[in-house]
Amino acid sequence: MAMTTAAERSPATPEEIWAILRETAEWRKENEKEAERHRAEMRKWQEEAEKEAARRQEEADERRKEEDERRRQTELKWEREKEEMDRKWAETKEIWDKADRRIAENNKIVGNLSNSFGEIVEHLVAPGMEERLAEFGLSFERTSPNVKIRADGKLLMEIDLLLENREAMLAVEIKARVNPADVERHEERLARLRAYHRGINDSRAILGAIAGAAFAPTERKAALEAGFFVIVQSGDTMKMDVPEGFKPKEW
Repeated sequence: MAMTTAAERSPATPEEIWAILRETAEWRKENEKEAERHRAEMRKWQEEAEKEAARRQEEADERRKEEDERRRQTELKWEREKEEMDRKWAETKEIWDKADRRIAENNKIVGNLSNSFGEIVEHLVAPGMEERLAEFGLSFERTSPNVKIRADGKLLMEIDLLLENREAMLAVEIKARVNPADVERHEERLARLRAYHRGINDSRAILGAIAGAAFAPTERKAALEAGFFVIVQSGDTMKMDVPEGFKPKEW
């Protein structure tokens, strides 16, 4: 079959040309409608996307606002707690300062008492004992308050009042209020005193006494049974208080 070339084809008629133009116009019109529809969908999608973005931004702003508020509240809470801690610390420090001042005052008082202790012992306790000690055939040549005995650089014992002569020594423990433990400790003290003096070839007899401003009957009985002289307060001085026939113990 022979093919018809472009030169052999008959030129389009005016009707065909108009038909082609109308089809082209219709196609363009349809394309414009489709394009408009796509543009409308794009605008709608963009509006929805913008709304969603705005919503999320609003939520983010709200969360940030809430977080800022929580942070502010937390900072306020911390600030209040810090102020409360500072206040309590100031109160505690004031209490400690008062306690330190009170301790310093008490130490000063105790120090003053300690400084005058020897004089108190020597002037109140010793004179009231002399006459009664004479009844036991005892007369001491030397009276020493607040005696400290050391060996090898270590403190072995402290004796409130030590009376001595060539044959014997009397160690006196002085308490404001005597309790049973004081009696036991003085017995131990005299045992150590004996061991110390025997170690330095001192064979003098060792006697003991307990003096107290407050001496309950039970403690008085315990001291006497231990073989101690009992010295009690009498007015503004001290006196010996032992029963008839009392025999002091020798260590």
